[in-house]
Amino acid sequence: MYENAFRAIEQALRAEEGIGNELDYVEQTSWVLFLKYLHDLEAERQDRAELDGEAYTPIIEGEFRWDHWAAPKTEGSLDHNAVRVGEDLIEFVDQDLFPYLGRFRETANGPRTIEYKIGEVFTELRNKFRSGYILRDVLEIVDGLQFNTQAQRHELSELYETRIRRMGNAGRNGGEYYTPRPLIRAMIRVMAPKIGETIYDGAVGSAGFLCEAYEHLRRDDLTASQWVTLQRDTFFGQEKKSLAYIIGVMNMVLHGIEAPNIVHTNSLNENVMDIQEKNRHDIILANPPFGGSERKEVQQNFPIRTGETAYLFLQHFIRMLKAGGRAAVVIKNTFLSNTDNASVALRKDLLESCNLHTILDLPQGTFQGAGVKTVVLFFEKGAPTRDIWVYQLDPGRSLGKTSPLNDDDLAEFVELQKSKADGPKSWTVVRADLDEETLDLSVKNPNAPEEPPLRAPEEIIADMLARDAETAAILENIRGML
Repeated sequence: MYENAFRAIEQALRAEEGIGNELDYVEQTSWVLFLKYLHDLEAERQDRAELDGEAYTPIIEGEFRWDHWAAPKTEGSLDHNAVRVGEDLIEFVDQDLFPYLGRFRETANGPRTIEYKIGEVFTELRNKFRSGYILRDVLEIVDGLQFNTQAQRHELSELYETRIRRMGNAGRNGGEYYTPRPLIRAMIRVMAPKIGETIYDGAVGSAGFLCEAYEHLRRDDLTASQWVTLQRDTFFGQEKKSLAYIIGVMNMVLHGIEAPNIVHTNSLNENVMDIQEKNRHDIILANPPFGGSERKEVQQNFPIRTGETAYLFLQHFIRMLKAGGRAAVVIKNTFLSNTDNASVALRKDLLESCNLHTILDLPQGTFQGAGVKTVVLFFEKGAPTRDIWVYQLDPGRSLGKTSPLNDDDLAEFVELQKSKADGPKSWTVVRADLDEETLDLSVKNPNAPEEPPLRAPEEIIADMLARDAETAAILENIRGML
């Protein structure tokens, strides 16, 4: 049902000159969807209040309510002259609606409220629609979407995730917003979060880790107290970039989290030595940016100073974990073997302050368009590393857009990780056996079957000459038959 609506939105946006790529598409679709979601949320709250005999004060008031400016004209609703179209609609959105919603950040009762999220989104965002007629078409399509039931939200969230994935595959900087969901689900299964534990991602992007963790923990038999805990006190994140922040908030909203605890800030701006116990978390799930470079003033916030963004994030994550806390972090595989001072020092810090118990080595092509090989580090804080179980993922095919990573590819890893059994794709590295100078953790499978020996050049040349002679004989026989 909703797939047709999303296709209709796409078709309308193709004619909009202000929207030129997949990133723009997701961004501009997000703010329209967000406002329709708020309209349905308010309607639900108002109905609940009336059933309880209580008064309800709407979040969005007057002419800024969805049904006053966005809903299409139907019989018995607004008169024809009140339905804004063309330049009048764009002027209202740019000069009235966005400024009004942006002010919610200043008036909200704290950053963990839906009002604050509204203010953040519409302060960071700008409307890119140039045609009020195309915007009117999109509004009418979105008005037909419903956010009232879990099934409706689930369908919408699946469609939204599809658009995020397409945005990631579109190239440029889109890939930084998308981590393959099968990989995320495998990481979550290994981490096995429980209700009451807090889950944090300091490079939240499109909030894929938090959304999948929510789906993992959400059950129909949760008590009212557990449901409140899941909604309000479980998922936390920080995101530096405006577009990613908006997409992350919208993605969590569509999955069913009313007021996502995502803060629009750069996690690396905080000195890790100032992190307090009250701000630490039980579980960290993250895929920090690959290959970024941070300024010197940001590097001053870390004991191991480096311009490599992922290395700074890894230090941040280690210190954001509670004692006994667990983490699963994606990082470039060069972290395992680089010999520069920062890499060696960071490996030493990780091995001494945490139990790095598992490394998942991922094949080329896991991340579309990234062009780098990656690993996932699984570790627990509070005890030093002794043994490291390594699993080398081999799906038996080349990964790409037409053949992406899937859940079946990771099923064996998830199962074997429970016992950390050695096999053709897995082995154990003993911490005491590492070179103390380099602490090299390079992924090299000692259990892999030996490659057949290469033939000598003389043997290859002889074989080629023999094939040439055979071909010449066949051709001569054919000539004789002509």
